[in-house]
Amino acid sequence: MIDTHAHLSSRFNQEVDLSKLDWLVLSASSLADSKDNLEIAKNNLKLKPAIGIHPQEINDSVEELEKLMTKEVVAIGECGLEFTPGVDKIAQENIFRKQIELALKYQKPLIVHSREASEETIKIISEYPNLRGVIHCYTGGKKRIAKIPEQFYFGIDGNITYEVGLEEVVRNIPKNRLVLETDTPFLTPIPHRGETNKPEWIEFTYQKVAEIWNLDFKETEKIIDENAKRLFKIYL
Repeated sequence: MIDTHAHLSSRFNQEVDLSKLDWLVLSASSLADSKDNLEIAKNNLKLKPAIGIHPQEINDSVEELEKLMTKEVVAIGECGLEFTPGVDKIAQENIFRKQIELALKYQKPLIVHSREASEETIKIISEYPNLRGVIHCYTGGKKRIAKIPEQFYFGIDGNITYEVGLEEVVRNIPKNRLVLETDTPFLTPIPHRGETNKPEWIEFTYQKVAEIWNLDFKETEKIIDENAKRLFKIYL
């Protein structure tokens, strides 16, 4: 199993059990997170660091972020748009585009955060034909699946275990473009909903997708893990 999106930086101060996982992508939300990810990853080969600036952290500098780039970095993100009331949409788009350019420059996948901004996000990523990545915690609904560029994958999280409407979305996502995430410490799946999420609990999300696909666990795991390896170009 592979967790393609977890937050384990020092601000969460969380011990994890990685024994069931092949590897895990450490997603970043800020410069501080990005630095933490690089340090944490030194201690465990299963931890693969991403660096990025979340749309809520628009005062951080992409130029400073680029200085953190090393051969260990597997992705840029999470970054994107969050158009909740009162935000500076222009500043968000500016920092998003700068990180897109960074991903293209270093040929890394982009981990895209999109909240209340599905159409705007799709429009922007569609402008870059060589850009590839994942829509983290995809919430764009069934009708937008076909609008997402083919070189992008769909990240599905623990909320699939309790949001019935999301099941139909997963049925419509191409099997070869789906990856799974915990978003640790958030979006905890049933049967642990209400607790702080853990990477090892991605097992319950795999189980749910296997049920939706009407496949056994091992076959589901093989498909999803191959997708993650292809997306992040990590073959262990």
